[in-house]
Amino acid sequence: MKSRKSKIIITCSAALIILMIAFASPVHAFDFKEINSPLIEVFLLISFLSFLPAVLIMVTSFTRIVVVLSFLRHAFGGQNTPPNPVILGLSLFLTFFVMSPTINVITDKAVTPYINEEMSFGDAFEQAVPPLKEFMLKQTRQKDIALFAGLAEKKIPASPKELSMNVLVPAFAISELKTAFEIGFLLFLPFLIVDMVVASILLSMGMMMLPPVMISLPFKLLLFVLVDGWNLIVGSMMRTF
Repeated sequence: MKSRKSKIIITCSAALIILMIAFASPVHAFDFKEINSPLIEVFLLISFLSFLPAVLIMVTSFTRIVVVLSFLRHAFGGQNTPPNPVILGLSLFLTFFVMSPTINVITDKAVTPYINEEMSFGDAFEQAVPPLKEFMLKQTRQKDIALFAGLAEKKIPASPKELSMNVLVPAFAISELKTAFEIGFLLFLPFLIVDMVVASILLSMGMMMLPPVMISLPFKLLLFVLVDGWNLIVGSMMRTF
């Protein structure tokens, strides 16, 4: 009899590997009920460790959040402020915050019944995929879906739930990148204005050898603190989901 913790890990591992299998073939082409061998479960557990970063980046809100925070750091003009561990850590926890409703639905409909042995793995997977697809479809542009459907020479199905993962995942990824770049552009504007004002003042004073970024950085920090920048940016970014 396996412990509950072991079964949760195996379930997560299996779901992640099956997502990778879904890239190469439609979901209905794979018999999930065949995953009942201890050897396969060990393989899934090992594969989970290497496949987790790709899933975290490609099917969650992590991409948009980390790109926006990286743009914010560059807009400041500080190469290592905030440092990478802070940006990645904040992005990770904000991702958990955004994805928590989807995770709760998957847990209630798939993970908990499977752990309690109320349904097979195949049934649990079929219950787990739709909530994830629903989240991704809300953030994905129709034009991006049409692009990858055309590249794969597939027709866009009448129901979004029938859309295959090998089309939805890359479409979701480039949609998230476009949204992140749009937010990053808006973030750059106020800091760019500060840089231009400082550069103009230094040029008029004949201080052409002094880097404008060195003088503008304290003013940008002051502006960011006065408007409560972290609250404003994080709050606005969370409302985009």
